[in-house]
Amino acid sequence: MNDEMILRGLKENNLKNIDLNIPKQKIIVFTGLSGSGKSSVVFDTLAAESRRQMTLNYPLYVRNQMPRYERPHADLMKNLSPVVVVEQRAIGSNTRSSVGTYMDIDPLIRLLFSRIGTPPIGSATDFSSHSTFGRCPACGGFGEVVAPDLNKLVDFEKSLRDYAVKFKPLSPSGWQGRWMITGGLFDPDLPIKDYSEEKLKLLLYGPPKGEKVYAPFHTKNGPQPHEWDGLLPRFTRLYIHRDVTKLKEVSQEDVLAVSAHALCPTCQGSGLNPKVLECTIRGLNIAEYDQLELTELLVELRSIQDPMGEAIAWQAIPHIQQLIDMGLGYLSLSRKVGTLSGGEAQRVKIARHLGSSLNNITYIFDEPSAGLHPEEVERLIQMLKSIKEQHNTVIVIEHDLSVIKAADEIIEMGPGAGVYGGKVIYQGKLEGLHQTPTAAILHQALSVNNNPRRRYSYFSIHAASNNNLKSISLNIPKNVLVAVCGVSGSGKSSLMTEAFPDRYQDTIMVGQGSIGISTRSTLATYMGIMDDIRNIFSKETGKPAGLFSFNSLGACPVCEGKGEILPDVAFADPVTVRCEACGGSRYSDEALSYRYQHKNIVEILALTVDEAMSYFTVPKIIKRVNTLRDVGLGYLTLGQTTSSLSGGEVQRLKLASHLQKEGQTYVLDEPSLGLHAEDNGKLLDVFQTLVNRGNSVIMIEHNLDFIAASDWIIELGPGGGKQGGHVIFEGTPEEMLQAETPTAKWLKAGVNTL
Repeated sequence: MNDEMILRGLKENNLKNIDLNIPKQKIIVFTGLSGSGKSSVVFDTLAAESRRQMTLNYPLYVRNQMPRYERPHADLMKNLSPVVVVEQRAIGSNTRSSVGTYMDIDPLIRLLFSRIGTPPIGSATDFSSHSTFGRCPACGGFGEVVAPDLNKLVDFEKSLRDYAVKFKPLSPSGWQGRWMITGGLFDPDLPIKDYSEEKLKLLLYGPPKGEKVYAPFHTKNGPQPHEWDGLLPRFTRLYIHRDVTKLKEVSQEDVLAVSAHALCPTCQGSGLNPKVLECTIRGLNIAEYDQLELTELLVELRSIQDPMGEAIAWQAIPHIQQLIDMGLGYLSLSRKVGTLSGGEAQRVKIARHLGSSLNNITYIFDEPSAGLHPEEVERLIQMLKSIKEQHNTVIVIEHDLSVIKAADEIIEMGPGAGVYGGKVIYQGKLEGLHQTPTAAILHQALSVNNNPRRRYSYFSIHAASNNNLKSISLNIPKNVLVAVCGVSGSGKSSLMTEAFPDRYQDTIMVGQGSIGISTRSTLATYMGIMDDIRNIFSKETGKPAGLFSFNSLGACPVCEGKGEILPDVAFADPVTVRCEACGGSRYSDEALSYRYQHKNIVEILALTVDEAMSYFTVPKIIKRVNTLRDVGLGYLTLGQTTSSLSGGEVQRLKLASHLQKEGQTYVLDEPSLGLHAEDNGKLLDVFQTLVNRGNSVIMIEHNLDFIAASDWIIELGPGGGKQGGHVIFEGTPEEMLQAETPTAKWLKAGVNTL
């Protein structure tokens, strides 16, 4: 029995030629500082090789259609089992994607209605708003009626030439806007508010019914007559009654920004044809099924008596039960995936993977506790144990101490991050963990802030009712560190990322969304200092700045600035080869021949953030590099690609880019995501400094270290969904120790840990 995976000579990214034996059918937690090499072992080596070998079982013509995995840099990898990877990446937030579609429950519900619904309608596809019959004729299946909003579309104070039309394709930057200016129908320099009533109607609504008006459109073949139909009819025809996802120059968001949208009165927001909505099961139509909380839906499905219906319902029930077991019983099938909080999305994703009855699988979880309240982490641990009990291996990358304590085996990477990491500094049971960054914080009691800052002035929120908020009013103190907590779905995001910025629009929001990650984006480009570095070289050498960019004139002619070459190996595994011409530097010989202060462009990009502080003198570069050091990223190099960063590093990089703005009010959505407890201290120092400089910092947080260190705590709850949306606590951390709330319970437990 091969009861352990054998890995030898691992060298991916920052790994220092390490060897590992990983036991099977256990819970193994990989921990260590952010950037210490956890993902390089688990994702880039173990998961990549398992997936690569799995695809080798298929015929070549099938493999050609599948993702291709390169063999990881390692000497030996034996006894791997098939992997299921549950990553931290956000669920795709397609505007139509819902919990029901993501979990594959919707097709079963449609099938159920097509078989036992009365009066009968027809096939299962007829119950979909995507089908020709099923979609609502009034709104095209979207559930909303979208119409241009005149005041968002047109600035009446401006003239056409001055961009009175605020929608790019109809402004002077597009051909239609230029035609309005040159066509002779309208005075391009007169503010719209000064148009005569007749001209204004012609501009906005077109000519009266039955009449046609033409204006010359200037082409290279001379002026061509073109019919003018009015701004609003044109916008509606070209951008609302059309699939704008096929257009290059405009997005759905651009259209919605200048539109008003309301619930469709014909289908009441369901997107379905009224005929479809007449079909019911036990008095409920399919739209009402979709709106039920999952706990209510389960009762309905279990009440079906019809044998055919029962067989279909029992296929949907396990998926729904899985979500309820994960504490998400308050969600509905119609809940849009894009509106889920980080913790909710994480659990929906986990639930999707747990319906499998296969065993001897390796399940890999990337920080499954991310976005979860301590109360919910307990549930998560039970779920990991139940996966193990089905004879599977569970590998978890995790910083949460309660998950680490639940592991059968702990592997800690380190000792530092980036170039200072990449080694195994401990492998074994919890009891043997001593003198490592994780050991240092495992038995630390929480340090509660018993000297909070004074509160003098407040942000006032009155009767907020976004999503599940129960018309709440509260005062949030200014110029202090505020923690907003509560279980998943309790209303934290609704309050702080919707209600709050609606009232205080100059708020700097630092959300959970990922940054644009590509192999051509580096730390220097992301922080906006690459142009300055190129300009320094340009001034010093008299050469164009583009010569010092590997995306422009300075690119190595052989690899075109990629630093590596992917030879065409037909159907074999892909192989990335370092470019011999530039040695992987990405730059041409000419670009490398120029120097500034004894270093060429590659040597400068190889500087760490800490080294760059003493190398440059330009104030803007120093200031931005300093914000990277403030958030604990001093060990990264300026040229490091953003695609090679860990989740915790990306989180801090994003924060650093926001900190360079001189703001007054920061709202941070779970800033501790992806961070080891040792990194938390560095981040808290950044927040305390921000507050000391006179800013207001409000963080949505589950992390008890952050909550305990704040000056003021607001807890929402008591539950999620319909059970949430109330303010259940406002006060200092010390006052919370006397309270009886879900967070207070864990704060007390943390203080008493020794």
